[in-house]
Amino acid sequence: MARVHAAAAQAAGSPIIALASSTPDRAAAAASRLGAARVEPDAAALIAASDIDVVHVCTPNATHAPYALAALEAGRHVVCEKPLATTAADARRLVEAAAHAGVIAAVPFVYRYHPMVREARARVARGDVGTLLSVQGAYLQDWMLAASDDDWRADAATGGPSRAFADIGSHLCDLLEFVAGERIARLTAVTRRVFDRRAEHEVDNEDIAGILAELASGAVATLLVSQMAPGRKNGLTLELHGTAASLRFAQERPEELWVGGRHGSQLLLRDPETADASSARLQRMPAGHPMGYQDAFDGFVADVHAAVRGEAPDGLPTFADGLRAAVLTEAVLASAARREWIEVEG
Repeated sequence: MARVHAAAAQAAGSPIIALASSTPDRAAAAASRLGAARVEPDAAALIAASDIDVVHVCTPNATHAPYALAALEAGRHVVCEKPLATTAADARRLVEAAAHAGVIAAVPFVYRYHPMVREARARVARGDVGTLLSVQGAYLQDWMLAASDDDWRADAATGGPSRAFADIGSHLCDLLEFVAGERIARLTAVTRRVFDRRAEHEVDNEDIAGILAELASGAVATLLVSQMAPGRKNGLTLELHGTAASLRFAQERPEELWVGGRHGSQLLLRDPETADASSARLQRMPAGHPMGYQDAFDGFVADVHAAVRGEAPDGLPTFADGLRAAVLTEAVLASAARREWIEVEG
């Protein structure tokens, strides 16, 4: 992820001044790859450096909160990878610290920055789908399919108590609430851990999560999250059904938005000439020249920099959105443990 962050910062016109990593050798290697001007001995030195304006936290999940808090207390603007924190309480403290510091604090829920997501959001907001009735969504990957597949995220001490939902389900729920313009009010969930051991260690977080949710309006949502779906590399999909029309966005086909109607459907292709203004502003390429994930991330970081300059870019995901994801994660885990419906705070 540091490569993606660095490329986006550079695309926004910001040099990578300094980098810190777990060891000096790893930092030096990363600095060479990412084009950082220098290496700092540790995170504390980097945060304290007077020529640093924005700190990007791209470390294992359990370290996000302490690093982000230190950066906020030093008066730095912060971009922190999700999950913002492994508990809602820590995430809430970070929201409060950012407000106290008066700085920009953002979480890269970057799927908001696909132009066709903004097109879908605009159509929902202006009433094109009518009254929202139901939502179907999924985020499917296969990189943890085998028992031999392992990663630090599978260790709760570094990855947190939730893996699949906190890692990718948070993106799905953020996208749902962002496009629908309303929040999940209550949910019931089931989780599954397929392998109790991966490689040489025990696993204590989930591989799969299924969620049935009710939105504030009463619309029903069914959501599936899995890191064990063969053939699915980054299968994030969101489909909304209203009384007048349906909309479907698939992240692996980001140039398209399916618009469904009772008497006919269409596949809308990205085109800045015909798009809603909120979508057109993110379209850096003319129609027919594909845009993808890095473009979405570039748009996110460009908005972070605009906010630092005092602008108020529409849809910038902040630490408040990171807190929302932490609240939803705890609700999913609580529901799965208790086998009951959970009222979602906020």
